[in-house]
Amino acid sequence: MTDQLSPAERFAASKSRRGLPRLDAFRSRLKFDLDPFQIAACAALERGSGVLVAAPTGAGKTIVAEFAVYLAMREPHAKVFYTAPMKALSNQKFQEFVAEYGASEVGLLTGDTNINSSARIVVMTTEVLRNMLYADSDLLSDLSFVVMDEVHYLADRFRGAVWEEVIIHLPREVRLVSLSATVSNAEEFGDWLQAVRGDNEVIVSEERPVPLDQHILMRTKLVDLFASSDRSALDPAGLAAITRVNPELVQMSRGGARASSARQGRSGGSRGSGGSRGGYHSGARPDDARMNRAGVISLLDGHNLLPAIFFIFSRVGCDQAVSQVLRAGARLTTTDERDEIREIVEERCRTLLDEDLAVLGYWEWLEGLERGVAAHHAGMLPAFKEVVEELYRRKLVKVVFATETLALGINMPARTVVLEKLEKFNGEARVPITPGEYTQLTGRAGRRGIDVEGHSVIQWQDGLDPQAVASLASRRTYPLNSSFRPTYNMAVNLIEQFGRQRTREVLESSFAQFQADRAVVDLARKVRSQQESLDGYAQAMQCHLGDFTEYAGIRRELTDLERKGAVRGDLQSRAERDKRQHQLQALRRRMKQHPCHACNDREAHARWSERWFKLKKQSDDLTRQIRSRTGAVARVFDRVTDVLMELDYLDRNEHGAVQLAPSGRMLKRIYGDRDLLVAECLRRGVWNDLDPAGLAAMAAALIYEPRRDEGQLSDRYLPKGAFRPALDATTDIWSRLDDLESKHKLPGSAPISTGLSLAMNRWAQGASLNSVLKDAELAAGDFVRLSKQTIDLLDQLSMVADAPVGPKARTALDLIRRGIVAYSSVA
Repeated sequence: MTDQLSPAERFAASKSRRGLPRLDAFRSRLKFDLDPFQIAACAALERGSGVLVAAPTGAGKTIVAEFAVYLAMREPHAKVFYTAPMKALSNQKFQEFVAEYGASEVGLLTGDTNINSSARIVVMTTEVLRNMLYADSDLLSDLSFVVMDEVHYLADRFRGAVWEEVIIHLPREVRLVSLSATVSNAEEFGDWLQAVRGDNEVIVSEERPVPLDQHILMRTKLVDLFASSDRSALDPAGLAAITRVNPELVQMSRGGARASSARQGRSGGSRGSGGSRGGYHSGARPDDARMNRAGVISLLDGHNLLPAIFFIFSRVGCDQAVSQVLRAGARLTTTDERDEIREIVEERCRTLLDEDLAVLGYWEWLEGLERGVAAHHAGMLPAFKEVVEELYRRKLVKVVFATETLALGINMPARTVVLEKLEKFNGEARVPITPGEYTQLTGRAGRRGIDVEGHSVIQWQDGLDPQAVASLASRRTYPLNSSFRPTYNMAVNLIEQFGRQRTREVLESSFAQFQADRAVVDLARKVRSQQESLDGYAQAMQCHLGDFTEYAGIRRELTDLERKGAVRGDLQSRAERDKRQHQLQALRRRMKQHPCHACNDREAHARWSERWFKLKKQSDDLTRQIRSRTGAVARVFDRVTDVLMELDYLDRNEHGAVQLAPSGRMLKRIYGDRDLLVAECLRRGVWNDLDPAGLAAMAAALIYEPRRDEGQLSDRYLPKGAFRPALDATTDIWSRLDDLESKHKLPGSAPISTGLSLAMNRWAQGASLNSVLKDAELAAGDFVRLSKQTIDLLDQLSMVADAPVGPKARTALDLIRRGIVAYSSVA
């Protein structure tokens, strides 16, 4: 690498390394040299700064986090917390750090897993760290670094606020290492970090470590998307510097369109309007010559483009794809590889019960693995997903059909990424994928240190617009926007620490308000520029005979009344028509009597006044927006506080200052979307008569989010006994809270859904996995995920609630944590 540098560049590199002995020592341990952005970020850390690193997927951002761990471990007592948005990522990093530093130095905290929590390196989910900060945990002592992996999750509308809470409340002496995908406003985010954390450097890299070659699979031929494959025509990110579409592709697409039109003509015209609205497809039916999946795999294998990940935006679609490929006879492994696969699978799955294997589709799944093909999606059992990931990394599985969740940071790089469609269902309609999503998905292509380039393949469909695809593939960035909002739990925690007024100031330092204030600056600048135009218009419409603004107002009122009468017409009663006529006559008299009516330049003045009026309306709208955005977060906090005051979670001390009431001390330890509802139910004792299985069913109802088409279950599908009256009482409390939130202009929460309650009740009573999955109509992976969320809520109840609920919650938790729910790859 240094041989390619000029003498001046070598001198600059040598100079930059002076005074960075730990970075030099760290680099000497690596088998590869660092890229410039990695060196810059690590140097910032050694100089004592925090750092935000925004770089493409697979660029090697985590090496910066590893250097932060390295720095911490060079100190006698320093600790480092590594946070990740997903438990799968947390487990993966835990295992990597154990391999590097040994089990005694590494811990894992993910809500349902607690391993060596007092270790010097602790991997955790972001929510766990947030809870530790609010509880002022002893584990925070000697904390030197916090790594926030995938910090762009801050934009997630469900969980994003947690990232901001952590960033705001971490002690200032803790250095923050923020790792983000490439976002278009990294500098803005970095400015906010600088404002709330102090010294923080922003390192942005657009360069993919492995360039990306982009293709269209046109029938049976791979065609380059862009006109030039010459590397000199590509920018450092591996994208075409010019987005000129390959003329061959354009010609072939026109031929496909003509063939499609001919087919439609023979079949009697259009097939209807069921295509997507806008986006990358015109809605024409897929080409008859489109290759099946087995054929695509064979083509990729022939071009040495395996291993590959096929992204399919449907769990069922992923499973069906594996079945189709196996039925077609695909076999991508050798005899030795099949033996190794079976050995690994049996070792990883040895704790699963024999009677559950058939329910989980174990034998069909194993057959696919032995032939080098697998699915990967959230509906799969976590143990199965982990095995797929391991076999893929070992190059034993060659093709994975995955949903987009695989693109979120899990270490499964491919040589090729295949996109069968450029649309996905968002819960309401089929919509085109965004440039940001395309970047995340294709970021999996190209294995650093193995491939000289990665490949993305978009499978052709009639109606695909090559220019639209080229535009999508040429835009790499997307904006990072805050999703922060104050919650009840947040309010009581902050008021206890800072008091109400100081809390308002803390919330004003959120990224949400920072972005709103930035927008206000732009709006205010626009209002100022419009004011200059308004002053010019006002001067141009001045009349020497009188106040033309007043005269123009009469004319406008008259015009509006005439239009209103013309629109309503015969719909008016006789009395209404007479009243309107009198108003018109009075306005006409006022207009004619006004001095400006006699002005020779009246109509010229009127044209200027019309411009003034339109611009004044726009300017007033902008001013209203400024008022609504300034202090917006604090206003929501005030409404949250008012609700808590009304419910006696907050009260006032003898000096009139807002403080926590006894109930507030319970609420501060309850986390989740239904924090206030849980606190109210505990306070009113509506769950006291539930047995442990019934309490598990109630917790499941509070965490479960039903599908859009799923209504409330009838009583005969609910647990019997004390559950039903407890549910009625809980629903009544929810309804009253919803009314109160509406009164205070807060959004409220979704109704309670019991879709999981019967299944969770029966699981807690020892029912078989097969019967419970049938009751819940859930995939095994979903059931495990929801069970762990239920366990998390029960764990909170066991610590917060008095008897009888607290002890029953602990019993319920133990009853649920069995079988596939108890499985852990890191225990």
